Amino acid sequence: MEPQPTAVERLLSIRESIDNIDAALVHLLAERFKFTQTVGYLKADAGMPPSDPDREVQQIKRLRTIAAESHLDPDFTEKFLNFIVAEVIQHHVRIASGDDPTGPISTSGLSDSAASDSAASDSGARDSDGSPE
Repeated sequence: MEPQPTAVERLLSIRESIDNIDAALVHLLAERFKFTQTVGYLKADAGMPPSDPDREVQQIKRLRTIAAESHLDPDFTEKFLNFIVAEVIQHHVRIASGDDPTGPISTSGLSDSAASDSAASDSGARDSDGSPE
């Protein structure tokens, strides 16, 4: 019979898993912001406003439901989403004012459907991950 891991060993193992999830979240956010930057340029080129309050309300409602189904606090989820959306809107405002030092992100390496999803998100459609722009 193998000895049971100590509390410290279990803690280290769990923390390693948490660290991996944190890294994945950062990578997912980076990918998400690439798409939202493209959306910002599409909106600016089309003369559309940086924010879409109707879409934001729709997405908050949808993601609160998903959070509840996933046993995650819907209030926390809404706060997290509001933080992300506020940052995206700030980016879109900078893009519209011509004050984006990074320039547009090319979607040429994306599949046609991923690029379409990014463009379609302005019309209220969901991004490929279902999140708001």
